[in-house]
Amino acid sequence: MAKVSLGRALRIIGGNILLAILLAGVVNVLMYRRAIHRFDPMITRSAGRHGVDARLIWAVIWQESRFRPDAVGTKNEVGLMQVTETAGREWARAAQKPTFRREDLFDPATNIEAGTWYLARAIRRWEHCDDPLPFALAEYNAGRSNVLRWYENSGPDGLRFQECIGYPTTRNYVKQILRKYRD
Repeated sequence: MAKVSLGRALRIIGGNILLAILLAGVVNVLMYRRAIHRFDPMITRSAGRHGVDARLIWAVIWQESRFRPDAVGTKNEVGLMQVTETAGREWARAAQKPTFRREDLFDPATNIEAGTWYLARAIRRWEHCDDPLPFALAEYNAGRSNVLRWYENSGPDGLRFQECIGYPTTRNYVKQILRKYRD
């Protein structure tokens, strides 16, 4: 029987442990990718229905919830796109959904539909600007009244507007989504 030195045995064990860790990491990455891409058909349908680039919706969902349909925000916004109950009710009225409840927003398809509708409406409001996306994303995050106030200082210039956003968290939110969307 061949003798294996203690040093060699430890190297073999260490190598096997390292290999197991690497394999576990690869499996985790593959499972995560599969988990986040399971919503792609819903995103594509809703984006097409509302005339919004699906990649933008994907970037918003990434920023808002990291693709967790059960996410609840600090202001009780819920689901993948972190839709508020008020925004959900606005969507439900526009879509003629008389039985809407806040809990409906935990359904990924409903949440994506309501959030995409809300974002598309904001994009249309800012079409006159050189780049409506910073304005629409800021509205999605901080509300229309804040965007109107910041717009007074920037005018329709999207880059200037981003610098005039009065809430650092909203400014960062807009930049993060635009970076993810445009990269």
